[in-house]
Amino acid sequence: GLFIWHLKSTGIRQVPCQFMHLCRVANDRLITFQYFTFLKRMYVTQYNRDLSQRAKPKSDSVASPFRELQQLDQEKKVIHKIRPISPVHQPLSETTRGNELRETKSAAETAEAVTPVRAESKEDRQWKEMKLRLDDLPGILARLSKIKLTALVVSTASAGFAMAPVPFDLTCFLLASLGTGLASCAANSINQFFEVPFDSNMNRTKNRPLVRGQISPLLAVCFAASCGVPGIALLTLGVNPLTGALGAFNIFLYTCCYTPMKRMSIANTWVGAVVGAIPPVMGWTAATGSLDAGALLLGGILYSWQFPHFNALSWNLREDYSRGGYCMMSVTHPGLCRRVALRHCLALIGLSTLAPVLDITTWTFPVISLPLNLYISYLGFRFYRDADRSSSRKLFFCSLWHLPMLLLVMFTCKKSFLEKEDKGDLLGGNHGRAMEIRLP
Repeated sequence: GLFIWHLKSTGIRQVPCQFMHLCRVANDRLITFQYFTFLKRMYVTQYNRDLSQRAKPKSDSVASPFRELQQLDQEKKVIHKIRPISPVHQPLSETTRGNELRETKSAAETAEAVTPVRAESKEDRQWKEMKLRLDDLPGILARLSKIKLTALVVSTASAGFAMAPVPFDLTCFLLASLGTGLASCAANSINQFFEVPFDSNMNRTKNRPLVRGQISPLLAVCFAASCGVPGIALLTLGVNPLTGALGAFNIFLYTCCYTPMKRMSIANTWVGAVVGAIPPVMGWTAATGSLDAGALLLGGILYSWQFPHFNALSWNLREDYSRGGYCMMSVTHPGLCRRVALRHCLALIGLSTLAPVLDITTWTFPVISLPLNLYISYLGFRFYRDADRSSSRKLFFCSLWHLPMLLLVMFTCKKSFLEKEDKGDLLGGNHGRAMEIRLP
């Protein structure tokens, strides 16, 4: 029994010694955690020689806090190259040192090449003063006056002049066209002057001259005055006072009523349609000097045409109009926008039928214009039913060629001045004979 007890006590005392010996052997033969980390770093640096990190030097703590932004801009980014780490027991060879020197030089050259590029991009992003060159001034003024819209206004005024039942006067026609164009340029320039903060929020209008600072507001106002005053004076003195009054009223309606109403009520669309309907009336009054039923009919055709044209255009610009803060039917009342467009497409058929009744055209005009009006009415119905971008785009592009075609057909079917004069003489002769019969 004593022998067995001695063996057990001796074995228990030897267990710690054996455990320490086993750990010492494992430390010599197995891979430790430190050695495994060293091997991993060697692998990364050997197979990823382009690995680099960017460090930004710390700013001076003594500097004033008010100059912190300037110091951040002036600091240069330094590129450090992570060099491959060699084992402790392997000395670096001359080839490895040469490679390290070459890599350090290439990193320094890369840093020098990258720094100027970034400096240039920073300078490009900074605000710069726009300098106006005389070569760019005609293009800037053309965009300020919305030259395409002005050309459309002049063409509708010319159509009204041509449709008037009087002999054609070339001098009066040129004066009326020039005065109407100048008045339109003035109205569009004032409109852009008022809408600069709102145009800057819309993708469609953010590149306008006043928004980009290509022209000063003072120069824009001077340009509007230099167009508006001679234009109204030309219409009043060179044509007749009625046409000049209509031109002045149209400028006031566009700049002082339509422009502010665009951010207040959807009624701005109806006011804008009146603005677009006045130019053909001005052409008629320039030729005749009076407001007749024919002038009102031409104004009515232009009034109804603008609803499918503008409502289809605004449907694809709903995001822009809502971002700019404009109150449009397409944004606030989309159902009404589609109904109004279809309603006025159908109204064009009725107005075209009314032209021969008022003795402006022959009865062939409603027949020839019926396919044009039916097609735009069909597209208006598609826009009302589908309410998507494709249908609105088709209706908009159709309206661009529908109006010139309708006015051209109307002009070709116009009753000539000689027919009306003969008819008037005939009626006058019959009236004279009746008076002679009644006399004793």
